[in-house]
Amino acid sequence: MDFFTDSFLSAWALLWAGDPELFHVIGVSLKVSSAATFLAAILGIPAGLVIAFREFRGKRLLITVLNTLLALPTVVVALLVYAFISRRGLLGSLDLLYTQEAIIIGQVILIFPIVTIFTLSAVSRIDERYRKTALTLGADPVQAALVTLREARFGVVAAVIMAFGRVIAEVGISMMLGGNAKGFTRTMTTAMALEYDKGEFVLSIALGMVLLCISFGINVLFNMVQGRAGQ
Repeated sequence: MDFFTDSFLSAWALLWAGDPELFHVIGVSLKVSSAATFLAAILGIPAGLVIAFREFRGKRLLITVLNTLLALPTVVVALLVYAFISRRGLLGSLDLLYTQEAIIIGQVILIFPIVTIFTLSAVSRIDERYRKTALTLGADPVQAALVTLREARFGVVAAVIMAFGRVIAEVGISMMLGGNAKGFTRTMTTAMALEYDKGEFVLSIALGMVLLCISFGINVLFNMVQGRAGQ
């Protein structure tokens, strides 16, 4: 118990002192996760709208596949991306392996299905009469889709928040594609794993506390948005 208490107090002291290494690791995590979430939203929200409003062959199969990918292990994503960006891979000449860009690519692949499926779900709950009325009043299909998206905005924002929560806490992609390079690709989760292996628990606990605070904030924000969506 004394060991845990001492480690906990030392972690607080590290945070209070503004340890540069600690805050650099936090900054890298927030940077790559925010970039991945932004790109996934840019791709996933339109994809969810298209799937919701268009009828095409294989639509049910596509939705089933996307639902299956919601539980995609991070290690599988990392292996898939690694096969493409390693030196012998198709994109090896781009020198992406062990960079922040590689982590972002892997994280986008991980959360794209989340944003797409939950956007589809949010839009599908909106009364079809909104879109039909917009079309009747002269709106084109894109404008009508945007009208529905506006009505479903709280559900879509909740999907994006959920996606960010998924990537900020993942470790497999960051470790395998980023390489855990100090001062460059080390994230909160990979730093925690490394410090644990070294037997240095203070930095791990400090990062764990920050990660818990971020996760708590994400969940509070998610519940607030969900509450607005349900009104």
